This record gives sequence, C-alpha cells and structure tokens, in this order.
Amino acid sequence: LRKGNGDANVAAFSSAARGGKLQRAAYVSVGSEVDACKENWLPEFFQGYFDGKIMAEKAAIDAMGGDAKKVCIVKPTFIYGGSDFGLLPPRVNYEYGAGVEELLMLPPFKFLADNTPGLIKVALRPPVCVDSVAGACATAVMDESGADLGVLDGTDIINEYSGQPKSTGLTDALEWSKEKGIEFYDWAKVEVPKAVDAVQKKVDEAKKERLCLREMRDEDLAGSMYKGNLSGQGALVLNNADENKSKMH
Repeated sequence: LRKGNGDANVAAFSSAARGGKLQRAAYVSVGSEVDACKENWLPEFFQGYFDGKIMAEKAAIDAMGGDAKKVCIVKPTFIYGGSDFGLLPPRVNYEYGAGVEELLMLPPFKFLADNTPGLIKVALRPPVCVDSVAGACATAVMDESGADLGVLDGTDIINEYSGQPKSTGLTDALEWSKEKGIEFYDWAKVEVPKAVDAVQKKVDEAKKERLCLREMRDEDLAGSMYKGNLSGQGALVLNNADENKSKMH
C-alpha cells in the first residue's frame, strides 16, 4: 500500500517537476475523517496506505517548489462511479453510489455523522462521485487566477468546487420505481382479468369433462343393469319351462 500510494506518486511528481513546466498540481488523497481512524479503528495493515498518501501530498508540494498554494489536495471519504461493484479494491457503481450520496445528504444522517465517532462517522458521510473528483482536479490545474488552490476535504466542498450538481440517485430510483409500479398496474389491469378468465375457462372445461365422464359411467352402469335384468328374466323363463316339462312327464 505504501509503495502504490506513496513511492509511485513521489516518482510521478518528481518526473513532472523535472520537466520544468509544471504550473499547478492536484492530488487525490484521503479524507481527514478517514485519516483520523488509522490509530484506533483500522488494522495496522492500512498504515502503509496512509503513509503513502502523506508522502504523495509532500511530493506534490515539493514539485511546485514548496508552494502549497499551487497544489490542490482533494480529500474524499469514499469515491463511487462506473458500472461495477468490487471488493478489492472496493468499488460501488454509479447508480447505487448516487442513491447513497443523496440519502446520506439528508439532515438526519448528517446529524448522526456529526455526533458519532470513527468509522461510524465515516460510514455515515456521503460518498462522492468520481466525476466530481475528476472535475475538481481539472478545475484546480486549469485555474489561472493565482488563487490559493488549497484543500478540498469532503463531498460537499468537492462537489461545490467542481460544479457537480446535487446527486439525485435516490430521487431517480424512487421515480423509476413509481413509473414501473404504474406500468405494472396498467399491465395487471389488462392481463390479470385475462388470466382469471383463462383459469375459469379451464375449470369449467374440467367440470364439463368430469360431468361427461360421470354421465358415461352412469350410462354404462345402467346398460349393465339392464343386461343383467334381461339375463335374469331369460333364466326365469327357462326355469319355468323346465318345471312345466317336468310336470307333463
């Protein structure tokens, strides 16, 4: 972590400075509230990450001849964007991240974040879109006003500096759900009665088929009983004939 976040960036800024034409610099570091968690909230494994960020910030200022006013340090808590989720490194896609950003911008969550410690505070801070971070960096390095570029710490100030509009991810998700709900209702109004009619038709056909089978069974039973009666009557006639013959003899 120290090598990737520190050594690599130190080499990059040193190389840029050697070119002799570097006028302004921007570097994406880590939010101060995240940095404050390194002592008691995060495993020692992450120390290299924070050390690397400090090294890179110093290298950026050194590349500008020690003039910190010409360096913009962007300090997000968590950056989201793109289309994929990931664990190592952690990634959250745009749609999900935008919804979380808008949600955590609401006053109740801001109050909770302001009054909770460590990583709980960090988890309740709104993440920032990668477009906003990139926009802040671009705005800083293109700024020819000579103003102090300074430090952009946290989502609110990064968004403001980059001109990024407020996130509407949650609102968009709710609106999408509403539209889909209306579409489903309209579909259901047409399709559900059709399905009910189709089921009722099948039930009626089954009832009709069972009735036909019952009638056929009753007919067969009646026929069998009729044949049985005829056989019985025939046997009775034969028995009577035999008795009459016997009497004649």
